[in-house]
Amino acid sequence: MTIQRGDRIPSVPIKLVGTGDTVDTTSDAVLGTGRVVFFAVPGAFTPTCDTSHLPGFVANIAKFRALGVDKIVCGAVNDHHVTKAWAERSEALGKVEFISDAHGNLAEALGLVKQFGDLGKRFARFAMIIENGVVRDLFVQDVAGVTVSGAPAILMALQTSQVSA
Repeated sequence: MTIQRGDRIPSVPIKLVGTGDTVDTTSDAVLGTGRVVFFAVPGAFTPTCDTSHLPGFVANIAKFRALGVDKIVCGAVNDHHVTKAWAERSEALGKVEFISDAHGNLAEALGLVKQFGDLGKRFARFAMIIENGVVRDLFVQDVAGVTVSGAPAILMALQTSQVSA
């Protein structure tokens, strides 16, 4: 079953990849405090993830901060070494936090797992806005490319919620 608006983020063991050492922690510890934008990609270094999805969030860090986002977190079903190498090469490390979900356990717990041919089990492409561990909005990409789950769409959702609040 896919996680829905109003659901709490599950507690699943993950590795948090940051500027220092990689840390063993849980998904709720990383995503459960403050306003968090969490987006997930099928894989580090894969074409759309590398050239469209991640760069959009990195380029708009200041806009997200201005809209009250405490942190942006990217999830990938890759081991932490690959995830860190991608974060460093993308110049995103220190701007975006990265979750390494090497076996896809978080993807499965969220109900946002997808089979990608010979790549195997991966995250479906999505983004969500989380408020203190509760999913406020979920944007699942059902078609190829980055539209509903990309930075512009999430910024628009955040702006719209500020106007209606």
